[in-house]
Amino acid sequence: MVGFEGTKLNKELMFLIDTLKVGGVILFSGNLKTPDQIKRLCNSIQEYAMSCGQPPLFISVDQEGGQVARLKQPFTQFPGNPGMQGTKDAENFARITATELTDVGINMNMAPVLDVAPKGINSIMANRIFGNDPQWVSLMGEKVVKHLQRKGVMAVAKHFPGIGRTTLDSHLNMPDLEVDFLDLESFDLPPFVSAIKNNVAGIMLSHILYIKIDPIWPASMSSLIAKDLLRDRMGYNGIVMTDDLDMGAVAKHYDIKTAIKQIISADIDIALICHKGPDIEKGFEEILRIITSNSEMKKKSRISLKRILKLKQQYLSV
Repeated sequence: MVGFEGTKLNKELMFLIDTLKVGGVILFSGNLKTPDQIKRLCNSIQEYAMSCGQPPLFISVDQEGGQVARLKQPFTQFPGNPGMQGTKDAENFARITATELTDVGINMNMAPVLDVAPKGINSIMANRIFGNDPQWVSLMGEKVVKHLQRKGVMAVAKHFPGIGRTTLDSHLNMPDLEVDFLDLESFDLPPFVSAIKNNVAGIMLSHILYIKIDPIWPASMSSLIAKDLLRDRMGYNGIVMTDDLDMGAVAKHYDIKTAIKQIISADIDIALICHKGPDIEKGFEEILRIITSNSEMKKKSRISLKRILKLKQQYLSV
């Protein structure tokens, strides 16, 4: 799942679809001008994918409201999660946002943020979270998931297993946290448990190194977190994706081939690469190399493909 440059179907985007066979795209401010332009872009993406014999693409955006809202006016502007006073606010945000996304052809929202920040720390997520109480965050997240998905927009809960405790921005480098499973279970995980119970379409993994759980790999590449914790222990069988692999937390520590190999090994379904560059094509080539040379990895990739197609069949016209 990739980002691209431009506001219309161009040669770069066509190459991503017809040759690299991306499963989805993510839109940023540079791709978004007016509602009519966005609708033309999304329609042309889906029409071109269909003409290439590809299933419909996930077309996603970060529309959390407040600090992170890619779609500007005339799309409805919301104060963001910290400004929500009650569940009606969450429901209203989700319903209106889903309607506006659907109207222009966007089918996935990289929301809600389900991180919980302890009081008294300078959390990097302070301006993007519902609050400091896991039960409150769970309730508000549940409302957003339910009402986005009832309106046909796939919700992606983030950033598993929780980055509210971090003060270092993973866009810049890799934070680490010395929390064990019991810490996560009591504080960070309840909102994700709630989202899973409400059939959230996707879960995004953080680029945080949880030292006491996996001292080697960040969550976005960790089999101990993505498979053992999220899949096996918590019973989640929806799609699991990485956060942007271009972020400093990953790019400063791993080459794309290492990242891709670890992602497939960890039962993660989607590698997210948000910026134009050689890593998109290198990532595709590495996926091909791995699944054609390793029978176990091929089996894992087929299971991921089934999850992805099941979700597309549920929400899109496959």
